[in-house]
Amino acid sequence: MAITGTLKGFGIADILQLIGQQQKTGVLYLKSKDQDVQVYFLDGNIVRAESITRKKKDLIGNMLVRAELITEQQLTTALETQKRTLKRLGDVLTTSGFITAEKLKQMMQLQVTETLYGLFSWKAGSYEFKVEDVQADDDSIKPLRAESVLMEGFRMVDEWPQVRKKISHEAMTFEKLKELPAKVAQDDDFDASFDDAFSEAKEEKKDENKGEFKSIGSAERRVYGLIAAGRDVRKLVDLSGLGEFETCKALVNLLNLDYIRAIQPTGRAASVGGASLLVRVGGMVARGVVTMMVLAALGFVGSRLKPDTWDLGDESASSYADPATQRLVGRAQQARIQAALEVFRLEKGALPERLEALVEVGLLQREDLRYPWRDDYYYRRTSERQFILLPPLR
Repeated sequence: MAITGTLKGFGIADILQLIGQQQKTGVLYLKSKDQDVQVYFLDGNIVRAESITRKKKDLIGNMLVRAELITEQQLTTALETQKRTLKRLGDVLTTSGFITAEKLKQMMQLQVTETLYGLFSWKAGSYEFKVEDVQADDDSIKPLRAESVLMEGFRMVDEWPQVRKKISHEAMTFEKLKELPAKVAQDDDFDASFDDAFSEAKEEKKDENKGEFKSIGSAERRVYGLIAAGRDVRKLVDLSGLGEFETCKALVNLLNLDYIRAIQPTGRAASVGGASLLVRVGGMVARGVVTMMVLAALGFVGSRLKPDTWDLGDESASSYADPATQRLVGRAQQARIQAALEVFRLEKGALPERLEALVEVGLLQREDLRYPWRDDYYYRRTSERQFILLPPLR
């Protein structure tokens, strides 16, 4: 039986969590305004992800050319052979000796992960999960646990704002200021960097300066080695084979430790401080009005969402047997928590670090933070004005 809905009511994180926990086998069809993605699951693990509307530059052949793992001529030759033999492009490239099977598999894994993590930026769209027979192709990618993709997606959403503060434009270039410290030799720096970026175990291989955005690992060493005059962020992403997020984070680490300096592209307008001041003043004037409106909405929603107003039988709210009922009540309760968070932000100037702060200031009661679940809602503040709020990660 197919499961359908919209991402506005049931987000990508909820879908991945549900399919992973229930160890489903089938295909998840996702559509937005201009994108069409299919994710293949086998026993709850992701074994393939394809973008039907993938741009030409994101096709595996073009990715290999941009990474300088094959040449344009080699790609053209392989495509001609593919048309004659109807073999997969990857098979043609490896049998022709243009690329090793291991390097190809790494790039195909990157293509899949970039497709998956891109879903976390979708603001709207629809989904449909169909139970279908799915075969794993171990020669293409290593199966990914849905929970691992979910948590890695959270990490990216959480850290991207910090990365963007330093890497603000794709046209930025960089200059080396000093050499990196010596390291233990690796058989293949590309392989080591790739493992650091995409290993499920996430075993950090840090040499020095441990701490968030202040560490040197294989990814940083690979990116550092690629820095050269005229190579901008986009080119470094292509060459590193680590993906956009991991490459940009490595650049931030190198900037923080003063191993490189950023060179802004010419012709860009500088930030105007007056605009920020105008926004701040306008926000102060409007705060009272907006707060009153949100409080009114909070009261309206609250009168309909309090646990004792739901006629759901004798079972306690946190022990519904029907998951559909939990999701229905949970989505409405999330709207109430979101309204409380907005009031808190307007009054305090920033979102709280913990949901418990909403209880402390009297906006919610303690049971509101988990109703109708047994565990608390998953909450993470990603900036002073942005946050992630999801049902409990069970």
